[in-house]
Amino acid sequence: MQNSRALVDNLMRQRPAERIGLYDSTWNETRARWVSEGYPADAQGNAVNPEDHFGYDMCGAGGWFDYMPLRGFSEVVEESEEWRVTRNGAGAAFKYWKNKSGTPEHVDFRMTSRQIWERDYRAHLLEVDRARMDIAGAKQAREKRQAENKWAFYGHLFIWEVMRSTMGDLCLYESLALDPGWIHDFCRVYTDFYKAHYKIIFEEAGLPDGIWVYEDLGYNKGLFCSPRTLEDLIFPYFKELVDFFHSYDLPVVLHSCGNITDALPLMVDAGFDGLNPMEVKAGCNILKFAEKYADRLAFVGGLDVRILESGDRDLMKKEITRIMSAMKSLGASYLFGSDHSLTPRISYADYQYCLQVYRDNIMY
Repeated sequence: MQNSRALVDNLMRQRPAERIGLYDSTWNETRARWVSEGYPADAQGNAVNPEDHFGYDMCGAGGWFDYMPLRGFSEVVEESEEWRVTRNGAGAAFKYWKNKSGTPEHVDFRMTSRQIWERDYRAHLLEVDRARMDIAGAKQAREKRQAENKWAFYGHLFIWEVMRSTMGDLCLYESLALDPGWIHDFCRVYTDFYKAHYKIIFEEAGLPDGIWVYEDLGYNKGLFCSPRTLEDLIFPYFKELVDFFHSYDLPVVLHSCGNITDALPLMVDAGFDGLNPMEVKAGCNILKFAEKYADRLAFVGGLDVRILESGDRDLMKKEITRIMSAMKSLGASYLFGSDHSLTPRISYADYQYCLQVYRDNIMY
C-alpha cells in the first residue's frame, strides 16, 4: 500500500491513488477533553500530537514567518484575568481570551489610509529579513516528517488575512471600493515579500511536499466581497503566488472558511490544487464541488462537524459512508476530515468510531 507521502502526492496531482486520505485538526480544548477520556498524554499531562496519534497522512512542518511590518513587535494594551488586548506590528489591537480558543475581538486599527501605510509601514516590507524566519525549525520539522513518509507542508496566511490583521475589516472593505490603488499596492508589496522569504526558506530549509495557504474569504452567508472584486483585486496575486510555488513543483492547498461557492471558479483558475474545509454549516457542499471540479481539485474535509458533535453513531456512519462512496463514484481525490476542525463537543470515543468507519471504507 502507498505510504502517506506518496498517497497525498498522487491525490494532489490527480494521479491514481489506492485509498482515501486522512487529515484533520483539533482545538486545544478538544485535546484537553480527550485526555480526560483516555487520549494519550506525555509526562506533563499534555496531549500527544494528533497527527502522530491518529496517523494523519499530511503534517505541518513550519514555514511560518513574521509578516508584520514591525517585526517582533507586540504591545500589551490592556489585560485582565480572562483576556489580553495586544497591539501588533501593524498598529492593530486585538482582544484574546487567555484560557480558551476563539476568534479575537477587533479593537482598534492605526493603518486606516494609504498615507499611513506609506508613511509608517510599507518600507519595512521591501527587504528580506532573515530574522523573520525560523529556517532551522522548518528544516528540522520537514526532515522529520518526510523521514516518516508523511506529506509535509509549509503553511501561512496571505494577502487577504494580512489585510484583515493590519488594516482591519472596515478599512479593507471601504478601500476595496474607494481606493483600489492602495489594495493593489498592498498586495504587490506583500506578494513580493512572501516570494522573497519563501525563496530563502526553500533554499536553506529545503522543499516541503506542498503548501497550505490560509485565507478566509467567506462567512456563513457567502463571500465577504463580490466575486468580481476578488477577481480584479485579489486573485491575480493568488495566481502569482501559486505559480511561484508551482515553479518549485509544489502542490498548493487553499484553506478558506465560510461559503466560498461563488469563488470556486476563481480558485480553480488561480491554479490551487486542493481545497479545505468546505463548511457545510456555511452552505458548502463537497459533493456539488466535486461534481464540477473533481478533475481539477483535491478535497480535504467536508464532513459536517455537527454530526460528529451529535453523538449519534448511526448518523455518523450514514453520513461518512455517503460522502466517501459518492467521492469514489465521482473519481474525486479526497482526504477525509471535518468541515473545519474537531471541537470540544466531540468525544474521543465518537471520533475513534468515525475513524473506524472511515477505515472500513478507505479503498478506492
